[in-house]
Amino acid sequence: MEYKDYYKILGVSRDASQDEIKRAYRKLARKYHPDVSKEKNAELRFKELGEANEVLKDKNKRATYDQLGSNWQAGEQFRPPPGWNQGSSSRNDSGVNFSDFFDNMFSGNRQQSHNPFRSKGEDQHTKISISLEDAYHGSTRSLKLESPEVHRTGHRITKTRTLNVKIPKGVTEGKKIRLSGQGAGSMNGGPRGDLYLEIAIKDHNLYRLEGKDISFNLPITPWEAALGGNIKVPTLAGSVDLKLPADSQSGKKLRLKGRGLPGNPAGDYYVILQIMTPKADTNKEKEIYRKMAEEFSFNPRANLV
Repeated sequence: MEYKDYYKILGVSRDASQDEIKRAYRKLARKYHPDVSKEKNAELRFKELGEANEVLKDKNKRATYDQLGSNWQAGEQFRPPPGWNQGSSSRNDSGVNFSDFFDNMFSGNRQQSHNPFRSKGEDQHTKISISLEDAYHGSTRSLKLESPEVHRTGHRITKTRTLNVKIPKGVTEGKKIRLSGQGAGSMNGGPRGDLYLEIAIKDHNLYRLEGKDISFNLPITPWEAALGGNIKVPTLAGSVDLKLPADSQSGKKLRLKGRGLPGNPAGDYYVILQIMTPKADTNKEKEIYRKMAEEFSFNPRANLV
């Protein structure tokens, strides 16, 4: 079938207002009305004008037609996109038999159905960056989003919307949150698409996140490592008392079950011990180190030689 350029038929631009379309149709309809016109092919032109007006005067039909874009040329062989007719129908108010192009654009029993073809708006995808604290406790974030909308003329425009997004506690890196009906508006009166937010969690100055598990490097003194004891350790839920075993070594991991990101199950919290050696700035401090060297037979390189 041949593609019909309805804007060209009426002699208006693609961004013409509804008033401009109405005036153009009335002017041309008077000129080509078969009862009064002496123009060649007046009856055919009058029928084409009626079909173009049938589509462009209606916001929903016009939006559906505009989805095809502006790359088609009048008279070019046209095939509807796959799935175009699924569930679609439209009413022909003129009582005139229109072209095959119209029938394929707006399929269905036009005498029985009064519902225009209404496709869902496009789904939108965006990333949202949150802190580890937000991921742990949950929060509400304000998000500005640019999305396509339908102007009253039936044309697509871009509008900026502000959404308040609830971040659930325990959300993990890469998790996608679906907000139903918060995507792009439909071009022809159908429901809005959905909005998908992909979570990105910022690096933290104290903690590292792996899935739902959180790890923390805990600096300890040599005597704490040797003697053990109770040490207060920071977590995202507040400080906790940690029992440090005697004879602990650097790199040893101590697990606090269920103190990672919340969930079912919750993640774990790993304390990684880092023994810090104090500087010997005074003669007395240096003497203590010399005394330790005399008293201890410990040689960490014994197995290397």
